[in-house]
Amino acid sequence: MSYRRDHRSSKSALFDGLDNLEEGGIRASSSFSHDVKDHDNGKAIESLHDRVAFLKRLTGDIHDEVESHNRMLDRMGNGMDATRGIMSGTMDRFKKVFEKKSNRKMCTLVMAFVVSFLIIYYLFRMLRYVRG
Repeated sequence: MSYRRDHRSSKSALFDGLDNLEEGGIRASSSFSHDVKDHDNGKAIESLHDRVAFLKRLTGDIHDEVESHNRMLDRMGNGMDATRGIMSGTMDRFKKVFEKKSNRKMCTLVMAFVVSFLIIYYLFRMLRYVRG
């Protein structure tokens, strides 16, 4: 007899929404809908967990890249400071050379030789391309 009662109760639990066919369809039992909602929530949580893990890896990669760029910029800044020091020393030497009139004449003579050499070199190079 209990078998029939269990059978009827499970049957009624399975078909408890058949009375509402005129209202728009069969409704699932509350325990079934609760299980479905739990399952959907589990899938949503897994999806969210995957997205969070992806974003965590992405932000870690971005952090590493930023650190790398900061180190590179620091090295570049140090190199620029060293270059600035060298250039200021060179400019000071040029100022000392141009202060004396004899040194100025010597520097002008050297510059004239360098410029004339470059002009002659350029002309010979152009003649070689024109003939060749």
